[in-house]
Amino acid sequence: MNSPLAWLPAFGLLRFGGADAVQFLQGQISNDARRLALGESLLAAYSTPQGRVIAVLHLLPHASGILAVLPQELVEPVAARLRKFVLRAKVEITNVGETLCVAGAHSVADPSRAALAIPAGRTYLESDGLGIAAVTGDAGRYWVIGTPDRVASHSDEITLQRDSAADAAEHAWRLADIRAGLAQVYGATSELFVAQMLNLDLLGGISFTKGCYTGQEIVARTQHLGRIKRRMLRLELPRGEFQRGAAVRLPDGRSGRVTELAATGDGFEALAVMSLEPGEAEDRDGFAVAVRELPLPYSLGAAAS
Repeated sequence: MNSPLAWLPAFGLLRFGGADAVQFLQGQISNDARRLALGESLLAAYSTPQGRVIAVLHLLPHASGILAVLPQELVEPVAARLRKFVLRAKVEITNVGETLCVAGAHSVADPSRAALAIPAGRTYLESDGLGIAAVTGDAGRYWVIGTPDRVASHSDEITLQRDSAADAAEHAWRLADIRAGLAQVYGATSELFVAQMLNLDLLGGISFTKGCYTGQEIVARTQHLGRIKRRMLRLELPRGEFQRGAAVRLPDGRSGRVTELAATGDGFEALAVMSLEPGEAEDRDGFAVAVRELPLPYSLGAAAS
């Protein structure tokens, strides 16, 4: 086997093509899209004018056009929303999930094999028909994009069929995201949180120097006023019926909503946007009690520059 690849069918792809693609994205996302033209991959939020995150995007400067990795359930809604702002710009927004697929690698078994080895100091590489991007904030994990045949050719085990193996691979990927403190939003949590509540400022997902973009005023005001009253925390939840968007609270009274979760043994590990001070929940009866707060691999104290 060349590399431990896993197909991730819960993720889809949007392609931004055309001469104005970078300029268009510059006015829509929280990060500096000009870095894509330099061959870098990006983590970014796409938000409403009120600063609420519609989708978290992993952007790759693919040879066919800029690709955005996001949950499959948000691909068409995000595409439809973005197309309203194209106007006269030379940009095409296409769902390419029928021709390209999303896989992930948790490590590179043999770094000497260039097909899945990104040189030090780079975040994106295309090799042997695959687009390979380092996962922001989680050294050793990679997004892998290619045609189904090309992706399958790089693993002896990947089948590209929705089965128990694909479910297990997605579960492992979600759990790795949780342990890395990497935010994601889905239909149940879209438009609920400002980017800083998802810790995107701590993960390099926001540029505070790039200029205007949709939702920028709220994001900048939140940052400069220092009024970030909610942050994404990692939690241990007990056994039970939990879903994304579920209301939870810690024993000390801090409360919030689950953004991602994965089963572990007798319970769950989860990410949840939580109040930093107790006592903000209006309806305590509707909140399940989390077992405890777990550590994140980064500090909540200071944003990345």
